[in-house]
Amino acid sequence: MNKLRIPHNAFVFVGDGRKALFLRNEGDEKFPNLKTEKVFEDENPPSHAQGTDRPGHLGKGSQRSAVEPTDWHDIEEHHFARKVASAMEQVVRAGKVKALIVVAPPRTLADLRNAFHADVKACVIAEINKDLTKHPVREIEKHLTAEA
Repeated sequence: MNKLRIPHNAFVFVGDGRKALFLRNEGDEKFPNLKTEKVFEDENPPSHAQGTDRPGHLGKGSQRSAVEPTDWHDIEEHHFARKVASAMEQVVRAGKVKALIVVAPPRTLADLRNAFHADVKACVIAEINKDLTKHPVREIEKHLTAEA
């Protein structure tokens, strides 16, 4: 197995539906040294605090709902993925990113794939299906260099 190589000045996007880190490798492929460029944290209170959506009913005397209740929390996570994808697009267009590694849990990874502009997708050199947002940068570095 080959180790994941993080080129010098490559960006590493680590995110989930609530937090995203933009890290840049100030080291080289052999000795990566990830530094935080930007941090995004979303205020995403529980669904019941974000709104109410009373479900409709199937008909007279029916106890079942015809409509699933809206999961505002879930909607906000999808919105957050689009927001950070847009921010990454701005960084790419500013010419700061030549290589991008995306690290996120499966659902967020899917949201990001759908939200990333073609310019961003062209920079992606690896996608890693993992949630590392709660780890310090040094631990993220260790996880990534042990990958592949």
